[in-house]
Amino acid sequence: MAEKIPPLKTGLDWSGYESHGSFGGFDSFGSFGESEAAAPAPSGSGGFAKAAAVCAGKRHCHNTDKGVMCPSYRVTRDDIHSTHHRASTLKAALDGEYGAHPFAGPELAAAMDLCVSCKGCKSECPHGVDMAQLRIETLAQRWKARGGVPLRERMFAYTPRFAMHLKQLNWMNSVRQRIPLIAKSMERWLGIAAKRSLPKAAARDFLASAPQAVHVPENAREVVLLVDTFSNHLDPQIAQAALEVLQAAGYTVHIAQPAAGERPLCCGRTFLSNGLIDEARAEATRLLDALTPFAERGFPVIGLEPSCLLMLRDEYHAMGLGERVATLAKSAVLLEEFLAREHAAKRLELALKPMAKKLLVHGHCHQKAFGAMEAMRKVLALVPELQLEFIESSCCGMAGSFGMEAEHYEVSMQMGELALLPQVRAANADTLLIANGTSCRHQIRDGAAREAQHLAQVLRLALV
Repeated sequence: MAEKIPPLKTGLDWSGYESHGSFGGFDSFGSFGESEAAAPAPSGSGGFAKAAAVCAGKRHCHNTDKGVMCPSYRVTRDDIHSTHHRASTLKAALDGEYGAHPFAGPELAAAMDLCVSCKGCKSECPHGVDMAQLRIETLAQRWKARGGVPLRERMFAYTPRFAMHLKQLNWMNSVRQRIPLIAKSMERWLGIAAKRSLPKAAARDFLASAPQAVHVPENAREVVLLVDTFSNHLDPQIAQAALEVLQAAGYTVHIAQPAAGERPLCCGRTFLSNGLIDEARAEATRLLDALTPFAERGFPVIGLEPSCLLMLRDEYHAMGLGERVATLAKSAVLLEEFLAREHAAKRLELALKPMAKKLLVHGHCHQKAFGAMEAMRKVLALVPELQLEFIESSCCGMAGSFGMEAEHYEVSMQMGELALLPQVRAANADTLLIANGTSCRHQIRDGAAREAQHLAQVLRLALV
């Protein structure tokens, strides 16, 4: 017999769903579409329950052809690892079928276990089920019901806070690789997969040498470069390449900076992905404080890491951050989106030399979900003689911290082996590889022993 669950105080804002009682869900443009078989929402929990009821049970998430959705189903071919099953389980939980405290129980945890938050369902499901966002709220409710966040998840979430110290721990990574017993001990104590390499921090952060302010010539074309945690601490060469490309194209580049004396800016992605909504909101507020003045002046805010930049156009709307979000979202663009837009408007002045090389491109899930891959194609086509090939793949399998987790390592590698890793291994040694996502590059390094680059780095190579 179903039990009535206590009223939920949700961490995210689900009010956009509340005025719709029986519906199919969001279409690819974010508006509500009609369902062929509308699903009744659970009686309680407001918009959160209705967001779960967006799934109409058509099982488009069982697609295994082109597209991203659903990575876990593509590996297991079992409905229990599909978007449909996750939505159905969440609806049942909110209807009281798993007791009065379902978020502390095993059913929801099992249903969400292999979700990699790829956003494929939001763009590829005809009803726009946003399982990645539903998963965030479910995790937050789970930690609340259990009385705290597990140590491993807190470590992953707080990565931006201690990233500045990672360079001091590079030696530990080297020792861990040489002594398997240490890796196995970390797996047993912390749940970090022994077979997975750890990220290596750069010797010098990008922001440590970035200009605090720039001279702005008269009639300058001004942009803002948002350097995320990963591009700052792990791959500063990517941020440097982006800076040089933008400057070569004639733009005056402002580097987004925190208030004096504060730690580097962070979008809050790692916190949100691990269900720490309040912490993510605090980081997002700092970012809004820094970027809103630029956005209000109409400056493009250019990002490098897809999951970080696109968060400004997506999850920020559900975090209760006020009207500033809409202004910033209109200005936020990935580097490839900005360059493609400037080229289409005949404003791009970027001299590129021929590169008679083959280039293999893997798209980050969020790039695909938000339609940014066409911009990538258009920008790379500006490089004379470059031979482009785009890998038709779903999620790489790394998916932030997912592939670091001991219980998910094997599934993570299976996702990569569906298409990405075999094609990378088959590529000639002189073939260039692009993967704009930090996690994607990590997976390629571990699974194919190859180093992938960011679009910005390839463009810098092509500068005249």
